[in-house]
Amino acid sequence: MYILTSDRLGTLYVGVTNSLERRIAEHKSKEVKGFTKAYGVDRLVFYRGFGEVTEAIHFEKQLKRWRRDWKIRLIEQDNPHWADLYLDMMALPPLHPDLAAALADHESR
Repeated sequence: MYILTSDRLGTLYVGVTNSLERRIAEHKSKEVKGFTKAYGVDRLVFYRGFGEVTEAIHFEKQLKRWRRDWKIRLIEQDNPHWADLYLDMMALPPLHPDLAAALADHESR
């Protein structure tokens, strides 16, 4: 589950994917037609992993109903400067699948 923005305090987009790296790369390359391409929304400012896709979809649907100021608070808890987290994420080597699954399980508790 992830949140993109066009700029600090800009247009927000909430999405879910099974491959965050691939999906954000698609947004950045403007391959994804629709809302994000039309509004220039491609800065990753928040993401959260889940052990089960149903949990991710449930949280995504909840977030889409949240007020904008609640989403902003959620982003700023971990990313107060609205940095593009994709840049840092791509600078790190990928996690071993077993470690990624264990971290996702731990975060969902």
